[in-house]
Amino acid sequence: MAAAASVSVADPRLVRNTCILAHVDHGKTSLADHLVASGGSGLLHPKLAGSARFMDHLPEEQRRAITMKSSSVALRHRVNLIDSPGHADFCSEVSAAARLSDSALIVVDAAKGVRVQTHAALRQAFVERLRPCLVLNKIDRLITDLLLSPEDAYYARLRGIVAEANSIYSTLRSGYYSSLQDDKDDLRAGGGEEDDDEGDAFHPHKGNKTGASRSKLLMGFWGPYHIDKKKKAVLPLPSSKEATGSGESQQPMFVEYVLRPLWKVYQRGMRPNSAKWMDDNAVSFFKLVVSPRELNSENPKVSLHAVMRAWLPLADSVMEMLVECTPDPVAAQAFRVARFMPEMRTAAANHTCSIVAEAELVRSCVAACSASASAPIVVFVSKMFALPYTMLPSKGLKGEELLIHSESEPEGECFLAFARVFSGVLRAGKKVFVLSPLYDPVKGDDAAGKHVQEVELHGLYEMLGQDLRPVPSVAAGHVVAIQGLGQHVLKSATLSSTKNCWPFSSMTFQVSPMLKVAVEPSNPVDLGALVKGLKLLHQADPLVVYTVSQRGEHVLAAAGQVHLDRCIKDLQERFAKVQLGVSEPLVSFKETIQGEAVGLLGSMKDGGHSISTATTMLRQRLICAIDTELEAISGQVEEAKNVTETETETSTYSLDSEALRNSIVSGFQFATNAGPICDEPMRGVAFIVEPYLLSSNSDVVIRSDDNIFTGQVITAVKEACREAVLQSMPRLVEPMYFCELTTPMEQLGAAFAVLGDCRAKVLKEEMQEGTSLFTVQAHLPVAESSDFSEKLRKRTSGAASAVLAFSHWEVIPQDPFFTPKTPEEIEEFDDGSSIGPNLAKKLMNSVRRRKGLHVEEKVVEHDTKQRTLAKKV
Repeated sequence: MAAAASVSVADPRLVRNTCILAHVDHGKTSLADHLVASGGSGLLHPKLAGSARFMDHLPEEQRRAITMKSSSVALRHRVNLIDSPGHADFCSEVSAAARLSDSALIVVDAAKGVRVQTHAALRQAFVERLRPCLVLNKIDRLITDLLLSPEDAYYARLRGIVAEANSIYSTLRSGYYSSLQDDKDDLRAGGGEEDDDEGDAFHPHKGNKTGASRSKLLMGFWGPYHIDKKKKAVLPLPSSKEATGSGESQQPMFVEYVLRPLWKVYQRGMRPNSAKWMDDNAVSFFKLVVSPRELNSENPKVSLHAVMRAWLPLADSVMEMLVECTPDPVAAQAFRVARFMPEMRTAAANHTCSIVAEAELVRSCVAACSASASAPIVVFVSKMFALPYTMLPSKGLKGEELLIHSESEPEGECFLAFARVFSGVLRAGKKVFVLSPLYDPVKGDDAAGKHVQEVELHGLYEMLGQDLRPVPSVAAGHVVAIQGLGQHVLKSATLSSTKNCWPFSSMTFQVSPMLKVAVEPSNPVDLGALVKGLKLLHQADPLVVYTVSQRGEHVLAAAGQVHLDRCIKDLQERFAKVQLGVSEPLVSFKETIQGEAVGLLGSMKDGGHSISTATTMLRQRLICAIDTELEAISGQVEEAKNVTETETETSTYSLDSEALRNSIVSGFQFATNAGPICDEPMRGVAFIVEPYLLSSNSDVVIRSDDNIFTGQVITAVKEACREAVLQSMPRLVEPMYFCELTTPMEQLGAAFAVLGDCRAKVLKEEMQEGTSLFTVQAHLPVAESSDFSEKLRKRTSGAASAVLAFSHWEVIPQDPFFTPKTPEEIEEFDDGSSIGPNLAKKLMNSVRRRKGLHVEEKVVEHDTKQRTLAKKV
């Protein structure tokens, strides 16, 4: 027990924190199984590695065979491994794992190559300033499935994957440095010492790329080099003309000495009755330890896998790379602190100088990863996760009974914080301050304590997959689960032993929850249980958003269909425990105007005052900048027109200019939150308040304490903005998914038919080399995605599969209010009855009908059958 206690307070330079990021089904969890079996101290038997899915402990994860929650496990060599989901719907779990890590294992399926979520994984690692390590997984599929030769595997697959990963990372890096060209301090803080921007990010001689177990790969083992046996030297490969002239066909060293032996063992090992050859040429030659039962198995795959596990153990290679090539917390936090705890530049007064000085001292301790007992405690909680109280340990380190888990009903859910200690030593029972991302130590907090609270920690646990091990203390650089924050932390927060601490920056998610449904209990009596369950789900899932609409509907927003299905299942079985009724998906739209034209609205007069406003379409670069949450946008945009204040002396007292400004802003917010098309938020529209003028008539008296005038201004501005949009060619904007579809050649026509039915726009199609599979990339409207997977499965008999990830917002070109007005339009469409289907109007009416707004449609209320007056003879 003493040894376990000492482990938690050891030198942080001996610790490694890493997460596994990859596309779905590229082998993250299988890789984690091998690492746990090798370094988990008996947590998993080696024979079960790859099939046990140790890190997927939720029943839904095992049933769907995909990871849905990030989970951590402590391994030997002081490695904290965090497995994360690969599906785009669970990107919030990826962000939570990346924030607590110092490095990332980017796993790529050698047969499938770089895919959509591989791009997202590299982007996430770059944003969080993690050291990326490329792992080429499933190389055996190049032999067994694609039937490639060693030369083709090297040139067509492996080298291409490394080159594409380097290209993606170089693009991210060049964009980052160009954005900081005017800020040399940030450039140095951006990890210039960690990333060589002149070279490739992944190269075997750096040690951060692995495909097979090896003690060391020399620089010549990757690239156009070969060994000249006569000269006994590593030389560049000759050109094609030189090779033809010499009559010799030289192969790269990687093909000659790595791939060819591997191919030979696999090709011979897959044949029947290969035990004798494997025993003579592999087991005996390399002195491997393989049980005779596995070696002489009738199934050649069993024998081959046993020999490969003993000859080239993947876990040893990856573990060696983690220990030698990834930074420890001390080195990592020195260049990551600028990302998660940015320096606040405030004009401190005399009474706040001491506060700023102490906050900077805390920041320096975080940068140094100080594990001293006297150092200030700083902990970041990346997410809250729930588990039943029955799964908490019942006994402590010394065998004493733990009664903490009995504080609630035994069948309830306990919320633990998924956190990492960045400074100091955290101890159970310690009182700390919970700081929200909006907390400012210079301004302090009000008496209500909205942004800072003091709490006492109940228990600390070391995470071992689904199991927990209680620990008395945790030093800086370690990942930990904390009990006692369920009532104080909603999703993420910063814990500190002092109030004078800068809070950590908020995490960035790749997607936003756009798929919305209204949920209600099947039995109205269970409404209270549903509301309580929705609040628990909102806390347990970082990406879930729970709101109540104006009509009283309980709206649940998720990232996608898979995410939504899991949320509904958790509500019914864990949090609410009631039967639910779920509506059809409520897709979010946006409203905008078309083109760069300015629609000027005439002044709307209110008494002796007039307000004139105009609206214009923001340029695409500014929209993208706002979407990516770049800072200081307002400082870069030239303010051509400002609000002009004209004070007028009256016989009593003048108008409060600040109240008028606030009223204008409130009217603007009301208008932009509910546009004139179908009460959806506006996007990409700039409103310019040109002047507002006060009457010079001295008879007009305005009382600044009268709320009637404030309401009139808010209404006037709101209606002015809405009317300005209606006069500037309003358009509806719909969200679009990026769809990557994989289908066999014989089902390609059916897949294209499904894409056409769902209004998808095909970007490109290409055949995967060495296979009969096609990869189709398209943009799919979110409004058509609810039944897309079901249609695809039925039309292709389950042969095709698709991955959806949010891509962008796209303007629908049709005018939702189109009616023939000009002579040409009247001549073409007459009274409008011959107009074809209007997609924008159809979507607008569906949203307005759902929200209970007025819908203009022709309804036949009374009709009579036409009578034929002619007499039949």
